[in-house]
Amino acid sequence: MAINEETDDSPFATSISTPTIELVDHNHSLYIYPSNTQGSVLTSVQLQGSENYSIWSRSMKIVLHDKNKLGFVLGTCRKSRYGASLYELWDRCNAIVLAWIINTVSPSLISFVIYASDVHTVWEDLKERFDKDNASRACYLHKEIATLTQGISSVSIYYTKLRELWDEHETLTPSPSRGCAESRKHIEHYQIQKLYQFLTGLNESFENARNQVLITRPLPNLNQAYVMIVNVES
Repeated sequence: MAINEETDDSPFATSISTPTIELVDHNHSLYIYPSNTQGSVLTSVQLQGSENYSIWSRSMKIVLHDKNKLGFVLGTCRKSRYGASLYELWDRCNAIVLAWIINTVSPSLISFVIYASDVHTVWEDLKERFDKDNASRACYLHKEIATLTQGISSVSIYYTKLRELWDEHETLTPSPSRGCAESRKHIEHYQIQKLYQFLTGLNESFENARNQVLITRPLPNLNQAYVMIVNVES
């Protein structure tokens, strides 16, 4: 038998094996769930450039937060904050999050991402490259919202498109978040304006239904008004 060979029952067998990865709790940022595979596509929004960076970034943050991996892109889960026993696990998590980003960018951007070794650096580079024209994008969205009408679309498609425009616009120009009465009045006023925008963009065939919504007291909220209109359409 070779001198360096150990039998399975040798007390030194495990001491010369490859170091094991330290186990972490399932609430730990480095915990890898079985569903956390590199082939996962986290969002249907594919990053094209500055024209959709804000909505891509927001949708990615939502899913990464759900998967407890948001810190990797924000820079709060840097490798240096962990001990050496967790380095290999950190590398695996970093590679998984990097793959998730690769899966949600356009083919023209893949080469920009694929050779990177640190997902936080990639995130910051994408932000610096595409998140720099918010004012122009917000102005464009404001115009799109103001001019959008139902046209040949169903009420559902029209409403969904309007909601998408509103949501992206709000990420660029967020409403006041303070809990004071003035802020609440601002939000209530904004919700009424959205209701009016939805109703005025409907085709003339919904005039009676639109008037019914407007005379209802208390005034329905946006979702309630949508349901009332859809019921007429069907």
